[in-house]
Amino acid sequence: MTETLAVHTVEGFLTPDERHSLIKVLDEHLEATGWVPERPSAGLVPPDTAQEILAAALERALPGIRRVFPSAAACTPWNYHDLAPGDRIDPHLHGVTDPGERPQRVARVAFHLQEPERGGEFFVDTCSSDALWTDRVAGPDSAFVPGTRFARDIPDDGGTHNAWLGAVPRTRWTSTPPAGTAVVYGAQLVHGVLPVVEGRLRKLITNLLDG
Repeated sequence: MTETLAVHTVEGFLTPDERHSLIKVLDEHLEATGWVPERPSAGLVPPDTAQEILAAALERALPGIRRVFPSAAACTPWNYHDLAPGDRIDPHLHGVTDPGERPQRVARVAFHLQEPERGGEFFVDTCSSDALWTDRVAGPDSAFVPGTRFARDIPDDGGTHNAWLGAVPRTRWTSTPPAGTAVVYGAQLVHGVLPVVEGRLRKLITNLLDG
């Protein structure tokens, strides 16, 4: 449970050569596909070459990640996100879909490939309000301790969910991780990205799974 509410960073997630190779692969893929995100939170699944670079980096970083997320064992395929000036990702929360599912999503990893000149800060919101929590509890066969409660699933839909969440008192923690840093944040944390003011934000995101 505490892992789903934790935050951690991995500086130097990629070597300079890996970062250069990843940018080259992504730029070639974007040129070949002509992909343009239909909304800021939309992601693109990068080609296998990019996935292999990121998978090797995560495997190398796992010992450090496990100091905060000891159950971390693997990840899902990475998604690529590309935000331009004016783009933002509103506060949202993924939650735990099925407490009995195995493997279980513990956290997400966001690798910052390129930071904008201004804006685009990543944030998490913490809150003591009971409004963020459901009445669902973990059963005896769950990956969680029996009786554990779970947060709501609050999608980034730009509509009623975001308006409802905006009325819940929260404390915001913003960060500007340098390019090359991976941010690991728990699956039950409210999070988002502030508007990009100048430049381009390029990041890749995966789900961190338990064993």
